[in-house]
Amino acid sequence: MIGASSAGTLIEWYDFYIFGSLATVLAGAFFPKGDEFVALLYTLATFATGFVVRPFGALVFGRIGDLVGRKYAFLVTLLIMGGSTMAIGLLPTYEQVGVLAPVLLVALRLLQGLALGGEYGGAATYVAEHAPQHRRGFYTSFIQTTATLGLFVSLGVILLCRTQLGDERFEAWGWRLPFLVSIVLVLFSYAIRRRLQESPVFTALKAGGRTSARPIRDSFGNRANLRLVLLALFGATMGQGVVWYTGQFYALYFLQTELKVDYVLANQIVACALLSATPFFVVFGALSDRVGRKPLMLAGCALAVATWIPIYRAMGEAATAEGGPDAVRLGLLVFVQVLYVTLVYGPIAAFLVELFPARIRYTSMSLPYHIGNGVFGGLVPLIGVWAVKHFENRYAGLWYPMAIAATTFIVGALFVRERRDADLAE
Repeated sequence: MIGASSAGTLIEWYDFYIFGSLATVLAGAFFPKGDEFVALLYTLATFATGFVVRPFGALVFGRIGDLVGRKYAFLVTLLIMGGSTMAIGLLPTYEQVGVLAPVLLVALRLLQGLALGGEYGGAATYVAEHAPQHRRGFYTSFIQTTATLGLFVSLGVILLCRTQLGDERFEAWGWRLPFLVSIVLVLFSYAIRRRLQESPVFTALKAGGRTSARPIRDSFGNRANLRLVLLALFGATMGQGVVWYTGQFYALYFLQTELKVDYVLANQIVACALLSATPFFVVFGALSDRVGRKPLMLAGCALAVATWIPIYRAMGEAATAEGGPDAVRLGLLVFVQVLYVTLVYGPIAAFLVELFPARIRYTSMSLPYHIGNGVFGGLVPLIGVWAVKHFENRYAGLWYPMAIAATTFIVGALFVRERRDADLAE
């Protein structure tokens, strides 16, 4: 059950992040040549549209998940994600069709965002509702590994294609291969997921006639539940989102664009850091079953705010070391950032599932998660790259995520309650 759910979620994250991992290449394929910085900003803006639309996907598929079932919703999202990702690999370039190329790219990116908006809540809810009460953090932490592993796999596939084809052929047409291979992975995962049984909690709700007929209205029209949604957003997912995207995506862009580290080496550094830190999602997920979700998530936010600027300064020194970039030191510095990610992200699925009642859980937890990650987190690379250029300050890209993470620490510390022993059937 965990394996089937996690495999499908990993593939969806791979599909979603292959775009971001190829941002510097896609900029040349889908936007006018001449100003590389502007083309990169356009590409990052297109990348961000997929994040911004995720909350709408959360509403659409969250409603389906609370009305029809958890399993059905995340089967549909898997197929939408796979189809739109493969289609990106078939798109004509700007040189071939002009402005139609970026228009089609944005349209497919929106479909990716809608699909991912429905996937995460379904997978997390499904696994948590199967898990033993006192091991929910451990069980759901495997879902949490999939976002980072999806990014790692996307980097691995890109590096394999690039090294096998060479830079010239990869940038001419080889960048399409990571998108096209997605359809094989998606169909394999769909075949596995079809054999899963529906969540026992949802089955009991449906049998007892206790499902919500209006999950969106019941989630956000009810003052008590709306308060929980807002607390989840401002006291947890908002900070978690910026810590995630700073430690993984912004670190990659900083290496490539600001420190001018070779493309392949930068990807290798980040990929090694991701792989090394991934087990800590499970470590901190399991630890949250003992000490609670809240202390770990807030610790991750606080550490990030306190140490990001020193870490990025050290990255600058390591990149300009005598004899070339110090890859080992850079890898350790990115690893520390990803370790912060595991602190905030490992426990958060269990935290969100436990926060909301079963009859509207899928809808209620999905929206704050995807606003926190898709909007606040997803805008980190775009705002960061712009801020560095605008303020002519190498570290200006960190100001935005630091402000958001600090806000989450304050709100979470003051207003969020620990609920690790909550009964999910209620």
